[in-house]
Amino acid sequence: MPLSVRLDARTESLIGRLARKRRQTKSEVIRDAIGALAKQEEQGAGKKRPYDLVAHLIGCVKGGPRDLSVRTGEKFRQMLVERSRKRQ
Repeated sequence: MPLSVRLDARTESLIGRLARKRRQTKSEVIRDAIGALAKQEEQGAGKKRPYDLVAHLIGCVKGGPRDLSVRTGEKFRQMLVERSRKRQ
């Protein structure tokens, strides 16, 4: 089914380069791009929460103190006191 799309010169040039590089027609490149975008949207539909975006990073660090979230207020105060002592 024919479809007409208006493209700026930069996008048209990019599609032309991709088509030559992949040895495809411009139409094939555009169809592949639309298919990839649709697949990406389908996969991303359930990943809207910030946690889902960084879930692969959580728990990946090994080493360091295990109590970083314990008594943070006290530790922060101690750090500020030490910093002010160094300035004196």
